[in-house]
Amino acid sequence: QVQLVESGGGLVQAGGSLRLSCAASGRTFSRYDMGWFRQAPGKEREFVAAISWSGGYTVYADSVKGRFTISRDNAKNTVYLQMNRLKPEDTGVFYCAAARGAITTSKYNYDYWGQGTQVTVSS
Repeated sequence: QVQLVESGGGLVQAGGSLRLSCAASGRTFSRYDMGWFRQAPGKEREFVAAISWSGGYTVYADSVKGRFTISRDNAKNTVYLQMNRLKPEDTGVFYCAAARGAITTSKYNYDYWGQGTQVTVSS
């Protein structure tokens, strides 16, 4: 079992930055690939970024490449999402998730989810 708690969301102006954190409980955090997803009002939850269990492989949605960076610290059981040059279309609830097996961009392959943190980008 893995429990995930996100933090770091808030209100920011377009062009600004935020750093999201996701703290995981359990001693097996380092065995999980981790992902970030976001959900805008009235829209499906969509993939943002993922990182392999070792941190050696990352993958990003095209819409965030070059602006967002995912990282992890297995000693702290935490995964991060650094978000720069934020745009109004980045607004939504951001969720972190944990997956066993191969790194994946599909929300259906993630086993555990956090409760989400709201990010609002004003124009």
